[in-house]
Amino acid sequence: MRLDQFDLNLLVAFDVLLAERNVTQAARRLNMTQSAMSAALKRLRESLNDEVLVQFGKKMVPTSRALAMAPDVAAAVQNLRSLIASAASFEPARSMRRFRIAASDYITTVLLAPLLESLQSDAPSVEFEISLPDTTSVKAMEDGELDLMLTAEQFAAPGHPHDLLFTERHVVIGCARNPLLHQPLTVEGFYGCGHVAVHIQGQPTFVETALLAAGDRRRIEVIAPSFIQAPWMLRNTSRLALMHERLAALLAAPLSLAVAACPIDLPTMNEVAQYHSARANDPGLGWLRGRLKSAALAAVPAPAPTLAPTLAPTLASQA
Repeated sequence: MRLDQFDLNLLVAFDVLLAERNVTQAARRLNMTQSAMSAALKRLRESLNDEVLVQFGKKMVPTSRALAMAPDVAAAVQNLRSLIASAASFEPARSMRRFRIAASDYITTVLLAPLLESLQSDAPSVEFEISLPDTTSVKAMEDGELDLMLTAEQFAAPGHPHDLLFTERHVVIGCARNPLLHQPLTVEGFYGCGHVAVHIQGQPTFVETALLAAGDRRRIEVIAPSFIQAPWMLRNTSRLALMHERLAALLAAPLSLAVAACPIDLPTMNEVAQYHSARANDPGLGWLRGRLKSAALAAVPAPAPTLAPTLAPTLASQA
């Protein structure tokens, strides 16, 4: 079939159908009815003279020709989306665009939340859909389902550009009445306490991986699913946790926690904003990336409070 006789909208349907391998789920992603998606699949079969997807039990299996076409079709769809987006100007004060961002609770708290405050007046109709990162986030970014992925640089997808937002270090945080935190924390003191570790969706974080590489000897008493929850598990205990310096500075005072430098030599973490290479010239995304970088410059951690022994009874004195 000649290109001028082919409905290019069918390429979008093809891309989603091959990704989902399910007519109902593909229809949901494209905000179509199931019957409309079934009709699109029928037209694809007729236009390509290929079954594209074949029912096998309860599953739909792509044909060998469909599998061979899938990467090129996905790239073509991404390039067309980028071309359309870059052709239009972006006016934040008038735009009603929705940006889809994968971001951890940590980066949402220290960076996105303050940024959204200012954008409420600067871009009142722009919407933000924020999801927690998981094992599918990279694929979602590569498939065009995410506009940005905010992540540690080591977790960024190869082959796509990213902007450095800031460099973060990790500090030790614990109950303000823990006597160990009223003096320089030693390696022996650090390993002598019980710890709260953070595993996100069962996977070790940047700092957990770094500790393992340094020969971790912690006695982990609690595993928390997020960095926002971990501080609540430190109150009125002798446990310690490692946390991003910016987040620790925000949470220490409200939760009566104290912060100390980590006695273990750990690498710093580069926090980046990653986007699909096909969207490098997207004016709306360029605007958002610029605002994120500006907000990151302002997100310098203030000194976290550490209570002196004379200001609060220690855990030891109440034992």
